[in-house]
Amino acid sequence: MRTAVIGVGYLGRFHAQKYAALPGSELVAVVDPAESTRAAVAAELGVAAVADYRQLLGRVDAVSVVTPTPQHFAIASAFLEAGAHVLVEKPMTATVAEGERLVETARRTGRVLQVGHLERFNAAVQALQPILTVPRFVESARLAPFKQRGTDVDVVLDLMIHDIDLILSIVRSPVVSVDAIGTRVFSGETDIANARLRFANGCVANATASRVSLKTERKLRLFQDDAYASVDLHQKVVTVIRKGAGVGADGTPQVSIDESSYEQGDALKAEIEAFLHAAATGGAPAVSGEDGLAALRVAVSITEQVTRANDGFAAA
Repeated sequence: MRTAVIGVGYLGRFHAQKYAALPGSELVAVVDPAESTRAAVAAELGVAAVADYRQLLGRVDAVSVVTPTPQHFAIASAFLEAGAHVLVEKPMTATVAEGERLVETARRTGRVLQVGHLERFNAAVQALQPILTVPRFVESARLAPFKQRGTDVDVVLDLMIHDIDLILSIVRSPVVSVDAIGTRVFSGETDIANARLRFANGCVANATASRVSLKTERKLRLFQDDAYASVDLHQKVVTVIRKGAGVGADGTPQVSIDESSYEQGDALKAEIEAFLHAAATGGAPAVSGEDGLAALRVAVSITEQVTRANDGFAAA
């Protein structure tokens, strides 16, 4: 399958490396408006360097779009219309309206549209799947030191959207209410945010994201009728606590604690392999355009609520 990567900055370079190494892919070119950036990656991988993505329309079968978010819609749409399958990084588009149009374009053209929610391919997340029943409460925390990269969007669309997608895939019920708060610290966008989501089935989720923390943390905790599970997404550790069969001498119920560690693996490679497999077979992508759109809708709702709250606070 002839492939290309559109945008080969920090993350796009890794995409290009995977496409170049996978047996089902012939990396044709890398695209970036910055001459030094595209030239360096092209030289590293022995492929063509292209300044304008439009030069590749109709010449490739599948692409990754790893550009700044505001460019996602135009580029992904153009390749879908030209007959290529598209893996677009998260957030899939800058607005919900663009996301809806992109999903419709993929449906109309019969092309695969996959969204780059990488945590779905995290070994710890995949190990969690068999124990899930009906979660009652989910809590996520995603903390990171400040980096200039990614600040073209707020922390909800930059970081929290990872956990929004995970939570939606775990709970599998419509969101009926959102309560959110956040603030700017270093950038012109919200850098810290907290959101409480309530679902139609009664589950509640609490998500926190910060890109101005002193440490890196990516954790997910969930409670259901038969278990409590804690997932360290960074260290790939899953801890499951269940009620035991008996009671202790003091009458306290016994508990069983099962902690498992998983290999770091290569989630990006797994994501791109899944994308190429769906493109080659016509199967459903692991993270569909509809999945990406659902996460985007919730993320935008949170962002809008944070903005309204902050505007009201400033006015007061």
